[in-house]
Amino acid sequence: MQPAVKQPGDQGAGDASQTANSGLRTLFLTPTAALLLALLGAPLAIVLAYTFRTRGTYGGVTAPWTLENWQRLADSLYAGILFNSFAVAAVSTAICLLLGFPLALFISRAGRRRGLYLHLVILPFWTSFLVRTYAWMFLLRDTGLINTVLFKLGLISQPLPLLYNYGAVLLGLVYTYLPFMVLPVYATLERMDRTLLEAAADLGARPLQVLWRVVLPLSKPGLWAGSILVFIPCLGAFLIPDLLGGGKTILVGTLVQNQFTASRDWPFGSALSMALMGVVLLLMLPLTRKSASL
Repeated sequence: MQPAVKQPGDQGAGDASQTANSGLRTLFLTPTAALLLALLGAPLAIVLAYTFRTRGTYGGVTAPWTLENWQRLADSLYAGILFNSFAVAAVSTAICLLLGFPLALFISRAGRRRGLYLHLVILPFWTSFLVRTYAWMFLLRDTGLINTVLFKLGLISQPLPLLYNYGAVLLGLVYTYLPFMVLPVYATLERMDRTLLEAAADLGARPLQVLWRVVLPLSKPGLWAGSILVFIPCLGAFLIPDLLGGGKTILVGTLVQNQFTASRDWPFGSALSMALMGVVLLLMLPLTRKSASL
């Protein structure tokens, strides 16, 4: 059988089809690009311009242009706050990873009850984030439910310091963002080829070996995606550290929020937010590339 010979007209038709597809792609993507530019690019440009301005007498921004806001970032106080923020976000992500992977693995093998367990994972989202945070304050405070029960059982003689510390902040962050780890990992495990697990078992691999050498490597895309989805919001969180940490835990998100509200130092708050975004982008760029290559 002779192979088909491509005629010159076929090539011309193919080029015309590609041109039409390119035109349609541009037509459909232009409104989205314009919307992103208006709602994301323009505000970022305004915030960047604020970083080079001066705080007004009663707040806001005014002349002259200056680099003082960026120079203040080199202060050891703000460097320490930034380091603590990254440490809290990293620990929260690690805890979510340790808790989320077994839970996602259990749900992926739950059979007919899989949908029920998924609904239970997303059930907290049906309640206001602020209400859930205040509920944790009710549980953790000195006169809260946990201390009251322990005191009634005679296990403690004085209230435990469960609130207004880094432990409470970590608890709130893990509770809030754990579903963001479970769902991507579950999606990866659900698409996993089960015949690979059967083949590993047939070759004599024990369950732990199958988990370590087969399941974990194949679930890396979900693990990377979940880690990114948890780390970034934990790094910029301000409501949980403010409510559960009180004045004893100042993280960078709380610091930025205070600059725009209580201190009314918009130029320095803008510099803090832009610096944080730049550091996050530098850290996330290799991670996203690695995740996309998996």
